[in-house]
Amino acid sequence: ELAIMCERMGVDVWEVIDAAATKPFGFMKFTPGPGLGGHCIPIDPLYLSWKMKAYQYTAHFIELASDINTNMPRYVVSRILEAMNERGKVLKGSRCLVLGAAYKPEIDDIRESPALDVIGLLQKKGAEVSYHDPYIPHLRTHDGLEMDSVPDLMAAVRQADCVVIVTDHKVYDYKAILEAAKFIFDSRNALGMMGKDNPKVARL
Repeated sequence: ELAIMCERMGVDVWEVIDAAATKPFGFMKFTPGPGLGGHCIPIDPLYLSWKMKAYQYTAHFIELASDINTNMPRYVVSRILEAMNERGKVLKGSRCLVLGAAYKPEIDDIRESPALDVIGLLQKKGAEVSYHDPYIPHLRTHDGLEMDSVPDLMAAVRQADCVVIVTDHKVYDYKAILEAAKFIFDSRNALGMMGKDNPKVARL
């Protein structure tokens, strides 16, 4: 939610996080992203919320947090649409390459991954979507579409109208990807300072 608020105010949320990190004590770094995934964090708190209803109590904060995180993929796609419009491009018919399908870096687990939602939402907007993940060679979208990870990453990057970084795997050569890409939407700040003030990059 802070990422959404910062964007509305024209403030770079990543600069805010870096500034907060200069505090010598009492700071724990949490970063925004395209949504939550995995078998526990998106689901387990809702068990507690459900249980509390038996005690006539509504866990407002848990349900609100879940709602915000569940809607982040939709927010990401709306930002991609806006960023492409600003560059004179339309999302419909564009080739979009999603980088990273696992729910977090360096794993082969796709359970509840926001990448599935981002892929589905981009497809519903009319984009031609492909993906690459060195740990996820094959996936099935929420709509039942079978997809294979593209075999040649850099060729796919060069061909894409938009590269969307969803999972920031450390194995990716982000410098090479940035040089080859036409446009990148970085939902994880994987590019770091390379993406700041770069006309080819839009950041969450």
